[in-house]
Amino acid sequence: TDRLTEQGIQVMEQQVRAGRPFFLNLWYHTVHTPIEGKPKLVAHYKKKIRPDSKWKNPHYAAMVHSLDQNVGRILTKIKDLGISDNTLVVFTSDNGGFVNRCKLNKELQVADNSPLRSGKGSCYEGGIRVPLIVSGPGVTRGKESPTPVYSCDLLPTLLHAAGQKDKTPKGIDGMDLTPLLKKPGASLPRDTLYFHYPHYYPTTSPVSAIRKGNWKLLEYFTDGHLELYNLKDDPGEKNNLVKTHSDTANQLALELHLWRKRVDALEPEPNPTWKPRK
Repeated sequence: TDRLTEQGIQVMEQQVRAGRPFFLNLWYHTVHTPIEGKPKLVAHYKKKIRPDSKWKNPHYAAMVHSLDQNVGRILTKIKDLGISDNTLVVFTSDNGGFVNRCKLNKELQVADNSPLRSGKGSCYEGGIRVPLIVSGPGVTRGKESPTPVYSCDLLPTLLHAAGQKDKTPKGIDGMDLTPLLKKPGASLPRDTLYFHYPHYYPTTSPVSAIRKGNWKLLEYFTDGHLELYNLKDDPGEKNNLVKTHSDTANQLALELHLWRKRVDALEPEPNPTWKPRK
């Protein structure tokens, strides 16, 4: 994490000295498996853990600490280079925290995304609801937008910020988030998001999901069962409403099927050579 930051700072310094604009795509490996925090930081966080602590993995905490430090280094360098007023910074993640145990510390759950359900790999909110923080010119400071967005929106947004709005590819899924960055209370001409994960993982079997407004439906491929949640009332997805709101569930399932067909989404196929374990 420290080394990636050092290389990122070098890139920024070189480009600023040359008087060139730059795009820095800095994907830290932390926080990710293998869960390996700096020993001194692990020891520091071990002392903070109590029997009633929600988070009990000091190795994970140490990695988050290192991430925070290095994001801070990048932000400080942007300020020192005098480019804060002309630089857009985006902080986000690819998925929710890993809620299983890891090879190096088998006795410890890695992360805890509660009150959101489950974590990485699943289509529950703990797997797909992630941080997104944007800072820079044209962004209203200190405000939160309630409008759901997703990572495909970053391409048109960044092109707009760079004065290249006309270079946005035709037919892409993402939408320009500039209106939300200026006015967090604004909305987008989109009320539906789709998710498709046709794989097995420790947190899930193959599944698709659709979110429309506050409603979210999951469809599992192995047995075809549906789950329906109202995320406004139940962000933790504890109360499956598919029986009491069957019309809503059926309508969303139809829209999900049409979307999969429209984008030619691959679906899992039975393995003819599979045999159950004895």
